[in-house]
Amino acid sequence: MSDEKPARDPILEDARIDALEARLNAAREREEQRNRPKVQGTDANYRSGNRALAGLLGGIIGGLVIGFAVDALAGIAPWGLLTGLFLGTASAFRSIILGAKSRPADEAERPGDEG
Repeated sequence: MSDEKPARDPILEDARIDALEARLNAAREREEQRNRPKVQGTDANYRSGNRALAGLLGGIIGGLVIGFAVDALAGIAPWGLLTGLFLGTASAFRSIILGAKSRPADEAERPGDEG
């Protein structure tokens, strides 16, 4: 290494560079805010769909199990199973229709929930 001074002095930071960095940081923050997901976790429509699917599967499977049990106890081979399947399906569709009549509340619209 040499002990000689460089021919030119280093350029001191300019106020324009500071202003440019500040504007870049502000633009980055705005971009992060714009790209941030608005809904945290699962949204209300997704939960509503899962509830409808669970009701449908639960009604059909529950009707099959109860119908099979009635067949086994009463000995009326396919009729208990078919009746249970029909009643379970009807019950599932009824619960889906009743659930579809009300619009799911969004996270921001729920009173008292600060999740």
